[in-house]
Order: sequence, then C-alpha cells, then structure tokens
Amino acid sequence: SGTGTLNPANTYTVKSLVEGKVLTGEFEEGDVLDEGSILYTLDSSDASTNFEKAEIAMQQAQRSYDKVVDRQYVRAEVDGTVSTLKVAKGDEVTSGQEVAIIRDSSKMLLTLEFPAADAANFSVGQTAQVTLDGTFEQLDGTVTSVTGTDALSTGNLLTRTVTIAVQNAGGLTTAQAATASINGVSSIGSATFGYQAERTLTAQAAGTVTSIHVQEGQTVAKNDILIELSGDDLTESIQSASETLRSAEISLQNLQDTMANYTVTSPISGTIIEKDAKVGDAVKSGDTLCVIYDLSYLEMVINVDELQISSLTVGQKVQITADAVQDKNYVGTVTRVSMKGTSNGGTTTYPVTIRIDETDGLRPGMNANAEIVVAEAANALTVPNAAIVRGGYVLVTQDSPSASKADTTMEAPEGFVYVAVKTGVSDDDYTQIVSGIQEGDTIGYDPNSVSSDSYYDDGSSMMIF
Repeated sequence: SGTGTLNPANTYTVKSLVEGKVLTGEFEEGDVLDEGSILYTLDSSDASTNFEKAEIAMQQAQRSYDKVVDRQYVRAEVDGTVSTLKVAKGDEVTSGQEVAIIRDSSKMLLTLEFPAADAANFSVGQTAQVTLDGTFEQLDGTVTSVTGTDALSTGNLLTRTVTIAVQNAGGLTTAQAATASINGVSSIGSATFGYQAERTLTAQAAGTVTSIHVQEGQTVAKNDILIELSGDDLTESIQSASETLRSAEISLQNLQDTMANYTVTSPISGTIIEKDAKVGDAVKSGDTLCVIYDLSYLEMVINVDELQISSLTVGQKVQITADAVQDKNYVGTVTRVSMKGTSNGGTTTYPVTIRIDETDGLRPGMNANAEIVVAEAANALTVPNAAIVRGGYVLVTQDSPSASKADTTMEAPEGFVYVAVKTGVSDDDYTQIVSGIQEGDTIGYDPNSVSSDSYYDDGSSMMIF
C-alpha cells in the first residue's frame, strides 16, 4: 500500500515554433479537443514571401540541372532524316563542334517573288500550282507565308516574297528549280527548292563520344537522342548542378515545414487546462500557447518497500481511495514496477505505477491511497491475524466442531484447545484459513498480540471471535 498524487494519462505543453501574431484561437479552457484539431493560426506573411522565393530558386536550380544533364546528349532538333554523321564512337569532340546534320525533306519549300499588288491578296493555306523547270511537270503546293511589306526588285518592280510548300514524293531535291502561279498570277522568275527543315547539330560540351544511336539515312523525331558524350568536365558539372539543386530542395522543404508551424494543431486528444495566448497576441518561438491533459485515465505512483516489491507484478488489481472523494472506492491496475530503487535511511523503495480507468469524481493533483491486491481468495474462511499463534495454531473452544483436532501436547487456557491450521493469503488484518478449523468454530485471541509466537496460559485479555 501507499499514497500518491493523481496525474493525467498524458500532459502536453503546446509551444510556438515560430514568431508571429495570433490570428485565430477559437477554444477555451475546459474544451475537449481531438488530436489534430486546429488550436491557433499565426500570421505567416513574411514566411510566405520567403517560401515563394525559395520555390523560385528551386525551380531555377532544377532547370539548370536539367540543362547541364542534357549537355551529355546530342538530340534531334526537328523531325527528319539523319543525312550526315560527322563523328564516330570514341572520338573526342569540343563544345560547339558539328557532329550531325538532319534534314526534313518530306516537304520542299519554294520561295518566289510575286507582284506586290497581287501578292497582297494572297493568304496562307491558299493553293498554288508549281511547274518544274526542265520537265514542266506540275505539282500542287500550299502557301505557307507571304511577306507583309513590298520590296523593290531589279527593274524597279514592287514585289512580295511568297513561300510555297510542296509534298515530296522523293523526287524533289535542292537542285530542282521551279516557277509557280497563285490564283492565275505567275511568279517573277524561278527558284530552287529548299528543305522544309535542316539543322546542323553541335556538341554542347567537350567530351568523348560514348554512344551513337542512329545511322545515316535513319528517320528520327524531334528530341530523340542521337549521340551520347562523357568526360570529367561533364561529370563535375552534373555533380555541381545536382548539389545546387539538392540544396535548393532542402531550403524549400525547411521553409515548407516552417509554414506548417504557423497552423498549430492539438498533438493529443484531451482537455484544455490552460490557455496562455489569445487573438492579437504577438508570440515568439518557444512561448507557451496552451496546456492539454489527456484525461482518458489517471495514473499515480507509490513507493513500495524492498521487502514487499518482489510480490508485485504488472496487472495486479489495486484498491484506490481519495481523501477528497468520501465513501467511494476505485479500482486500479499496476502498469509498471520499476527496477530502479531509491535508498533513504537504510531502506530502499521502488516506484510502482498504477492506472485508474474509472475516474468519476477524481481529478489530477488529488492525493490518493492505494492498496495492491497481491492475491485473492473468494469465499475464504478468515481469522484475525492475532489469532494465529505459535507458528500455525488457533485457540478454539472445547465445544467447537474442530476441537476434536486438538493438539493435546500443548497446554491451553481453561475451556480452550490448540488446533493446527494451514494458512493462505492475508492482508494487514486477516488471514485465510485453508484447513484445520471450520466455519462455526469459536476462537479466542489476544487483540493486543503482535507476535505469532504468543500463547496463552490463562484467559486474560482474550477476545472471542
């Protein structure tokens, strides 16, 4: 047994992790809140600005990293056919060196001059009739562009430049010349065809050609990787860009975590015991905002003597009473028996933690008394502890049913005999009798006796039980 102070199941002091003005705090002392409920919101305008800056910095670092990583590749800039490869695997290249040519000859472009007055009425998408020089073969074409300003050509004629796209079945080359007419208006002279697109690809960094993924004549799509490069400078640049990106990501994550701290939520389910900040208050990091108790159960700690601690185990029942709650008993459970004792004045005690689930009428801070039930016996036959003498004998009257079991070798007071008994569990006042005497026996004992070695030569000071 022992005494202790009742404590809540859990106590949490909510502190601000940031500095700011309290914008909301819609709760009061005594309110019961669930875990995760919003307690306060703090002004985060300055932090929001810093977060946006960090977000922009991270995006810039990401773009820089992507750009540096892409320098190890030569990609197709347009859809087309690889017409020329200028390097082989293992070649060393310098930044800006030409490595391949891609051409898109699926359509050929014919750029001609037309009289300005007529060309002003032409429009993109309009049909044109194209006539090949030499063979006079006629092909359909489509106007793709018309210049918006007039130019003075040889002979002082005002003209506009018109570009016509012609589908290439495979026979058109850049050596072929042609004329065209649009809406009955003929071009001024002829011109040779050009490719719809032509790109000379260059290495974006110095390095060694480690892989070539295409062959000459192969069709590729825009952004396809044609050639891969490697080198110490490339590796170092990629590593540096990666570290810069990682640093920016960490900075952004830290600010994101900080932003979350401007919304203060309840860390546990419980009751508001203390509210220290209100709307309009300016709080600093570390300031206490409120205190929450989890009152789902109460706990108390009692100190148990070293001579009794070995009989205690987790799960044992405990009888609880409180001075502040009269005529009411509570049931607790041992939840922890500490292995670490404290010595004082030659006596060692061990803290024992007790949990109380049914707490009606109890409050944290109250003093309580605890008696741990080490063992139980239902419907037990008991006698006062003082009635057991001489290490296991009980005095019974000669007319008691159990008097027939008397130990005749032992001298007893007049009208009594000693009967040997087997004892069971006991508490501070009573001891269980397992065998030896029975219900209905009348026993005698000295209520002032404190020694189990006491015995009676006569009936003085004896109580009948």
